[in-house]
Amino acid sequence: MAQVLVVDDSSTVRNEVCDFLKANGLTVVPATDGKDGLDKLRADSSIKLVVSDVNMPNMDGLTMVEKIRGELKNSTVNVIMLTTENSPAMKERGKAAGVKGWIVKPFNGASVLATFKKLVV
Repeated sequence: MAQVLVVDDSSTVRNEVCDFLKANGLTVVPATDGKDGLDKLRADSSIKLVVSDVNMPNMDGLTMVEKIRGELKNSTVNVIMLTTENSPAMKERGKAAGVKGWIVKPFNGASVLATFKKLVV
């Protein structure tokens, strides 16, 4: 029963985010790309927050969010993008898909911890 799904194709980033969130009391499940993330979200209805990269193989993060909202018909899970992407077009696509926030890497856990905790309640 996870609270947070962390989706990133970079094992370094994925482990950093997962380790930080676990150390701060959150239950986390990792995923390697959007396809893996979608499968894990299907399997665990207790996930309240998805933290995802945008650019990944197999399925990018924004496509994953669109499928979460469309195919899974899940409008309750909160989604935050954690990415190097900063283009207005990407952010607009994310907003249209239901992304709650956009964080540009590098990950600074201390600055987002309180927000993340509010989103898993």
